[in-house]
Amino acid sequence: MKKLFLYLLLTAVGAVMLYPLLWLVGASFKTNEEIFSSIWFMPKSFCTDSYKNAWETVTPYNMGHYFLNTFAIIIPKTVFAVASSVTVAYGFARFDFPFKKFFFALLICGMLMPSIVTVMPRYLMWSKLGLLDTYIPLTLPSLFAEEGMFVFILVQFFKGVPREFDEAARIDGCGTLKTLFFVLLPCIRPAVISIAVFTFLWTMNDFLEPLIMIQSVEKYPLSLALRLSVDSTGQGYEQRKVIAMSVIGLIPSIAVFALAQKKFVSGITAGGLTG
Repeated sequence: MKKLFLYLLLTAVGAVMLYPLLWLVGASFKTNEEIFSSIWFMPKSFCTDSYKNAWETVTPYNMGHYFLNTFAIIIPKTVFAVASSVTVAYGFARFDFPFKKFFFALLICGMLMPSIVTVMPRYLMWSKLGLLDTYIPLTLPSLFAEEGMFVFILVQFFKGVPREFDEAARIDGCGTLKTLFFVLLPCIRPAVISIAVFTFLWTMNDFLEPLIMIQSVEKYPLSLALRLSVDSTGQGYEQRKVIAMSVIGLIPSIAVFALAQKKFVSGITAGGLTG
C-alpha cells in the first residue's frame, strides 16, 4: 500500500512538472485566441502552419541558420570546457605543487562569485582586443577551465579512483597523459558526460552573454533569434509562432539529455556520494 501511494504521488508530481512542456507543445498548434482562452494543452483544432512560419523567422535568415550559429558556439565551448576541466582537476587531485591549497581556494572563491560581476570587465577586454561580434569571447574562456564547479566535481571523482590504478599504469609503462586518458578517464566517464551535458544546456539557453558580445543579426544564436520575434511592447506578434520557435529550439536539448540520461544521472548521484 505504501509503494502504491508513493508511485501515485511521484506520478502526480511528475505530471505537474511535465504539464508546462505539454502545454507548450499543444499551444503551438492552437490559434492565438485559443492560447489564452484555456489552460488545457490539447487544441480544439490543429493549426500546423505555425511551424512553417516559425522556421522562416522575422529576419532574412531561417532557423536553420541560427541553429548552425548556435552549434558553432556550443561544440567548441563544450570540447574546451571538458578538456580544460579534466586537465586542471587531474592536476589538483593527483599532483603536489607549490601553493596548491591556495590555488584551490581561489577556485572555490571563483565558484562563489556571481558571474554577472565579470560581464563588464570581459566586455571591455574583448572590446580592446577587437574581438567583439565574434564567437571567440563566447568560446575561448572555456579553454581555461572558467567553470570552477566542473573542476571541483571532477576532483572529487578523481579522488574516488584508487591511486593503485596510477601505480599499475606506470608499471606498465604509461606516462602521465596515458594514465589520464586510458586509465582514469574511463573511470570518471559519467562525470565527464555530465559536464558536457551541463555545458551544452547552459550554452543553448544562454541569452545575456551573446546579447552583449554579438551585434550582427547574421551571427545571432537561437536564443537571440527567438527574442527578435517578440517586440518591446509584447503586442503585435503571433504568440503561436513564438511558441513554435520555442518548441523547435527545445529539440536539441531534449535529444542530448535523452541520449545521455543514464550517464548524466549516474554522474550526478555518484558525485553526491563521493563528495
